[in-house]
Amino acid sequence: MQHHTLRIFSGSSNPKLAADIASRLGAELGKIKLTRFKSGEIYVHYEESIRNCDVFLVQSLSHPINELFVELLVMIDAAKRASARTVNIIVPYYGYARQERKSAPREPISAKMVADVLTTAGATRVLTLDLHAAAIQGFFNIPVDHLTALDLISGYLKAKNLSDIVVVSPDAGRASTAEKLASKLDSPFAIMIKKRPAHNESVITHVIGDVEGRTPVIIEDLIDTGTTIVNVVEGLKERGAKNSIVCATHGLFSGPAIERLDHPGIEEVVVTDSIELPADHSGRFTVLSVAPMLARAISIIIEGGSIDKLFGDAGI
Repeated sequence: MQHHTLRIFSGSSNPKLAADIASRLGAELGKIKLTRFKSGEIYVHYEESIRNCDVFLVQSLSHPINELFVELLVMIDAAKRASARTVNIIVPYYGYARQERKSAPREPISAKMVADVLTTAGATRVLTLDLHAAAIQGFFNIPVDHLTALDLISGYLKAKNLSDIVVVSPDAGRASTAEKLASKLDSPFAIMIKKRPAHNESVITHVIGDVEGRTPVIIEDLIDTGTTIVNVVEGLKERGAKNSIVCATHGLFSGPAIERLDHPGIEEVVVTDSIELPADHSGRFTVLSVAPMLARAISIIIEGGSIDKLFGDAGI
């Protein structure tokens, strides 16, 4: 697809994904200068005209999240001041999504704050992928296209012709997703019940469903430190399950997560390229590309039509 008003630019977070998206649209990445002053301030300069263009900015809010968030804001502001017709932001991984509600007094709802700031900066549309909580779409007063990688993941798993699998939700919040993935794979599903004594910590208390003698397919929206996943894997092994296949849309992999997931009870870790995977990962990791789906979404937005097929029937 070629459209004379389409311009795609990449932030610092995932230039490879941005280039793949542009390539699938028969376009080249736009020329943009992203630098830092000695003080750390971010400078952005579009090195080509974007007047009256439909600009798409690709930026995942991964590590370092605050740096990348401000960079995206400056990119949005620069595009708006350069008279872009629309400023569409593609945020495959929406940072701060785990702070979408107050679970204790005097806490922020940071996911809402991020939505407000992005809108105020000048974004006119948001494309994102498997939000931690789907209700975050309602935090925006601009159009939000919330896509899902569930079909991509289920298609990969189907091609492996696995037998005796059980889809496992690592907590009650992912139960609906686990059920839908199980339906796509024609398999049973189970739910882990856990408690969280602190952030990035969890303790498995119960397993609802039969996992003994089966290969668990653990489905999550994101993997951060990997601690929860390892606890789930070990809890399943204690209950007679085989080695697990871990699936998630977003591989955040904070700290020693890569090493932690190189676990004897994990057969494979399947993630998408919504966040660029560090180069020092083992062959245990499989990366599925979301570039075709995002490119198709851009094409539909530019040319018109329905984007409903890309929404699937569930988010992760």
